[in-house]
Amino acid sequence: MPSIPFCRRPAASAALLLALGLSACGTAPSQRTSLPTLDGQAPLVIAHRGASGYLPEETLEAYTRAIELGADVIEMDLVVTKDRQLITRHDPNLAISTDVAKHPEFASRKKTIQVDGETQTGWFSDDFTLAEIKTLGAISTDAERPQEFNGKFKVPTLQEVIDLAKAQSAKTGRTIAIYPETKNPSYFAALGLPMEDTLIALLNKAGWNSKTAPVFVQSFEPGSLKYMKSKGLQTKMVQLIDGDSVDLRTGKVTFAVPSDRPYDWTIMGDKRNFDVMVTPEGLAEIKTYADGIGPWKRYIISIKGTIGADGKPVDVNGDGKVNDADATSMAPTSLVADAHKAGLFVHPFTFRNESRRLAMDYQKDAAREYTAFYKTGVDGVFTDFTDTALAARKALLP
Repeated sequence: MPSIPFCRRPAASAALLLALGLSACGTAPSQRTSLPTLDGQAPLVIAHRGASGYLPEETLEAYTRAIELGADVIEMDLVVTKDRQLITRHDPNLAISTDVAKHPEFASRKKTIQVDGETQTGWFSDDFTLAEIKTLGAISTDAERPQEFNGKFKVPTLQEVIDLAKAQSAKTGRTIAIYPETKNPSYFAALGLPMEDTLIALLNKAGWNSKTAPVFVQSFEPGSLKYMKSKGLQTKMVQLIDGDSVDLRTGKVTFAVPSDRPYDWTIMGDKRNFDVMVTPEGLAEIKTYADGIGPWKRYIISIKGTIGADGKPVDVNGDGKVNDADATSMAPTSLVADAHKAGLFVHPFTFRNESRRLAMDYQKDAAREYTAFYKTGVDGVFTDFTDTALAARKALLP
C-alpha cells in the first residue's frame, strides 16, 4: 500500500494538542515502524464517519473535527437520493441518523420495507430529493454520546466531502485521504438508482482515479467492487467482511441477516457466509479485485465470556447486560498474517471508547485494545475516536 506523506498533526490549537499529549508534528506514515504491517509503515488512523464519538456522524463538522484531531483518513458511507445524488449516510433509513421524524411535512413518507433482507420502518433516502434532505438535521446514533449537537448540522454530499478534504489538505499541509463505501448497492440498483458510475465520475472529476490517489473505495458487496474495477476505477479498493455477533462460549463469529453474507450473494443464491472470505482461498479471490480487506475486528481478536451452570454467558460486572465488557479477549488469529501473505492490507472496524464495547482485560482503557491490534500488524483502524487511536499508536512507534 503506497504511503501517504504528511505531517500527522494538523494546525490544531496548542490547548488541544496539550490535552491529547501530542506534539505539533508526530511521526509521518512514511516512517518505518517495528510493527509488522504489510509495507512496514505506521498503521493509518481512519476516522470512521468522522469524529463520530463527539459529533453527529458523517457531517462536515464531524469530518473537520476528525482532521483537527489528526486523522489520516476520513471515512464515509454513501447512499442515493431520489434525484441520484450521493450523500454521506450510513443507512438508507434516514430515521436512524437524522431528525426526519420531527418534520411533519414528511410524515406521509414513513413506510415499512425490506433493506437487504431486514425489515425496517422509517423514511428512506430514495424517497427524498437532495434539497429535501438538506432541510434535515443529523443526530447522534448512540445515546452515550453527546446529544447537544442534534439537529444542528446538515447531511453533506460526497462532493462536499471531497471539497473539504482538498481544502483541509491545503490548509494543514497534509494529504487527507477519503474512504467512501458503496452502501446497500444492490438495494439502490433494484430501485434504478445505482451508485457506482456516479462515484467513479466524482472521483474522475476530482482527479483521484489512480492507485496513488488519496482514496480507498470499500464495499461489503464484491459485485460492487468488481463492477467499478471493470469500469476503470483504479483507486485502492477494500472488501469489507462483516459478522453479526460472537458466541461467547466459543469466541466464534456468528451470522444473522443482514450481516451474514454480501447481499449480492444472497440475490444469487450463494449461501456462504462472510467467514469464507477470511480463509486463504477467500483472501486469494479478494486479491483478484481488491487491494485490502476491512474485517470486523472479531475476526482478528475475538472474545470469550464466562459461562454459567445454565450454559449461558454470565453478566460478570452485574450491570444487567451481557456484552463485551463481560468477556475476555482471545489470542489473535492468523488473519492479518494470512492477508499480508496474499498481498492485502488489513483495516479492521470499528474501535470505540465506551466501556460496554471493551473486553474486561482492557480495564475500560481503549488504548489497550488499539495496542493489541496494532501489535498484530494491522495496516489501519476504523475508529470513532481519532485522538485515542493516535495516542495509542504514538506510544508504540519507535
